[in-house]
Amino acid sequence: MTEPSDRQAASDGTTQPPVAAQLREILRAPGYLKTLAFSALIGVPVSLAAFWFLVGLHELQHLLWADLPQALDWSTPPWWWPLPLLLVAGVVVGLVVTHLPGAGGHIPASGLHAGGATTAALPGVIIAAAASLPLGATLGPEAPLIALGGGLALLFRDLARAPATPMNTALLGAAGAAAAIAAIFGNPLIAGVLLIEVVGVGGPQLFAVMLPALLSSGVGAVVFTGFGRWTGLKTDSLKLKLPEPPSQLDTGDVVWSILMAVAIGALMHLVFAGGRLTAAFVAAQTLGRTVVCAVAAGGCAALYAVITDRSPADVASSGQATLTTMASDPHAWGVGALLAVLLFKSAAYTLCLGSLRGGPIFPALFLGAAAGVLLSPLPGLGVVPGVAAGMAAAATSALRLPVSSVVLVVLLLGNSATIPVVILAAVVAFVTTELLPPGPSAPPPEPQGQDKDKDAATKA
Repeated sequence: MTEPSDRQAASDGTTQPPVAAQLREILRAPGYLKTLAFSALIGVPVSLAAFWFLVGLHELQHLLWADLPQALDWSTPPWWWPLPLLLVAGVVVGLVVTHLPGAGGHIPASGLHAGGATTAALPGVIIAAAASLPLGATLGPEAPLIALGGGLALLFRDLARAPATPMNTALLGAAGAAAAIAAIFGNPLIAGVLLIEVVGVGGPQLFAVMLPALLSSGVGAVVFTGFGRWTGLKTDSLKLKLPEPPSQLDTGDVVWSILMAVAIGALMHLVFAGGRLTAAFVAAQTLGRTVVCAVAAGGCAALYAVITDRSPADVASSGQATLTTMASDPHAWGVGALLAVLLFKSAAYTLCLGSLRGGPIFPALFLGAAAGVLLSPLPGLGVVPGVAAGMAAAATSALRLPVSSVVLVVLLLGNSATIPVVILAAVVAFVTTELLPPGPSAPPPEPQGQDKDKDAATKA
């Protein structure tokens, strides 16, 4: 509660409240303003670098999984196709981890990280990502993009001969990461919100405050829209009138979304616990065991293809392209195929989280969407609410970032009617995951080499 002196100061305008005064002091600092201006400048080259990095990954993946099989007279890759590709991926990543500075980036099983970006780690990050993602790792490009953006920002600072301080190391690293991550999601809002939670502004208090706010807003949206529909009464609200209004949520959508969130939260918790166990297994003998885990992930894709007679790329990929086709035509997937892809992609995801290099977001989104499509025949549950709730629950459980997950799923789906179930599923999945036993921790990679930004980033 605000003290009388603070209330008087805020009301008569004679003095500023402590928080506002502190903010004005930061904004007036010459060092901060220079960092702010430099952040605007580096957004252009970092975004261009991220664009061409993603283009390169996409073209290489298309070459290996579409052009080359077709050149060999296969309409789709044969069942054994992931095995040699992931063998190569395991060898390259193992060599990067053991011989290059930065160990190829963060271990995906430990989640997303924005701190610790260094210029010396850039070659290893790029090589490990180029070996993992196009060759069939069940991971996404967002973690390498964060490391790429942060490292490039610090590289440009060094090229400009600007002083390296703990503050500008942290700020420029976050700014570069945000510029790069916006490229993959195509939306700067997602990048900004994601970096707020990844950096950990506010610490545990952020989640303690945001979870009740998210939950109450989700419940309020359900009650408000439902009560207005039941009574036929209307109120003025800040809402755009779209030409094609989305369908309304039913009681079954809400109830099943909550139950789904509990189940998906528990599943993703097991997947990441397995990923951390895999990371501990690999750490004992990095090169050889990285190869073993990578080939085992390829075996999951191959076995899926043999059982379902579908492409092994459904499992041996981030799931980004497959998610698009599933969302556009969910009924093209039979129950058997959905069960198989959930089982084998979860297993491959677990292995890749602890052994290869990439990000955890897109495979989690795919698994959540597949679970939503699989459960959509339940009484009262629609396909769109099921997919929305499944994606929100899986992304939140994987990232432990509820606000970012809600924003990401809402913007990806572009359906305002599903926002209440997205919020409810995210909060329920987050609480479920946090209340489960934490399980093992992923061992940090051992960086091979030093960088002058390391100490500054650690202090920041």
